[in-house]
Amino acid sequence: MPQPTPAQLDERQLATLVDRFYDKVRADPLLGPVFDPLVNDWDAHKVLMTSFWSTVALRTGHYRGNPLARHQPLPIDVAHFQRWLALWHETAGEVLDEESAALMIGYAERIGYGMRVGMGLSGHLRGRESGIPIRARQTAITTR
Repeated sequence: MPQPTPAQLDERQLATLVDRFYDKVRADPLLGPVFDPLVNDWDAHKVLMTSFWSTVALRTGHYRGNPLARHQPLPIDVAHFQRWLALWHETAGEVLDEESAALMIGYAERIGYGMRVGMGLSGHLRGRESGIPIRARQTAITTR
C-alpha cells in the first residue's frame, strides 16, 4: 500500500528538489563525469525527472519511461548509487519539510535498491543467474 503523501508536498517542491539535486550531481566529482556528458539539455532533463518523481510521490502518472534500461549501459557501480543517495538525502533535507523529505528519501532508497538489483550490483542473483531453474523453484515452493 502506498504511503500517504504529506499535504504540503506538491509538484513545485519536487521541481525545486530535482533542480537543486541535479545541480549537485553535475558538480559532483564522481557523478558529474558520468552524467554531464550524456545530458544534452539539463533543463529538459530536470522537467523529465520532476515528472518521474511526481509520478512516484504524487501519483500523477506524468512519467513514461524505463529508468533501468536508461542506466544499464552506464559505467556506474555501487559507489555511484551510494553517492546519488547521499546527495538526494542532503538535498531533500534542505528543500523539503521533515515529513516530505523522509518520504522522498524512502522512495529514493527503494528505487536505488531496485535499480542496483536490476543492474546486478546488489550481490543478489537474478532469475536464472541463481542457477536454480524457475520450474524447480516453483515446484519446491508449491510442495511445501
